[in-house]
Amino acid sequence: MVKKAPRRTAERILEVTLELFNRFGEPNVSTTLISAELRISPGNLYYHYPAKDELINALFDRYERALTELLHASGGVRNVEDAWFFMHTLFELIWQYRFLYRDLNDLLSKNRRLETHFQKVLEHKTASVRALLDGMRRAGSLEMDTHGTEPTATSMVVVLTYWLSFEYVRDPRRALEPECAQAALLRGAHHVLNLLMPYLEPGQRAHLLQLASAYRSAA
Repeated sequence: MVKKAPRRTAERILEVTLELFNRFGEPNVSTTLISAELRISPGNLYYHYPAKDELINALFDRYERALTELLHASGGVRNVEDAWFFMHTLFELIWQYRFLYRDLNDLLSKNRRLETHFQKVLEHKTASVRALLDGMRRAGSLEMDTHGTEPTATSMVVVLTYWLSFEYVRDPRRALEPECAQAALLRGAHHVLNLLMPYLEPGQRAHLLQLASAYRSAA
């Protein structure tokens, strides 16, 4: 039997670092803890990532690439069903890199590169949500004039950005644990799409309520 080639050390370091950051929060994870968890020497870790910021930046780059690809799909949203699937997928990606949002203010205050790139992330999210609203309006699912698009898109991005902070405040000991993920993702999608309730065509409004109820029961 041919043995599988071992994963590259640099990739393994990122995977374990992401797991630790998500579990304990980036400020509470040292490079010593990371190397101990990996059972490698600190020198081996520093060879691949000479500073903790380089680990953070590498993980953020992964997140940003995946996010950019996902946001391109917003233009294809035409109805509540599409919007629900899109938002849930977006929340799943945010959850996968939840340490970025859990410790967002602290990270931005310490990392200039993250500060500038996260501003671009907000711009891309807002443009994507704007495209989503335009697509739903053109399809007749949404009744919203052009003056309502910008503030609604901004409000939706605010919820997307600070949803995890809200979840954490609700239940600091358990909110970001893996077993709470599904319920948290469903609440997040519902919070964002609930902002559209006043503008949805009646049939679409009823469908959103049905979706929320069905997924809540499943969770």
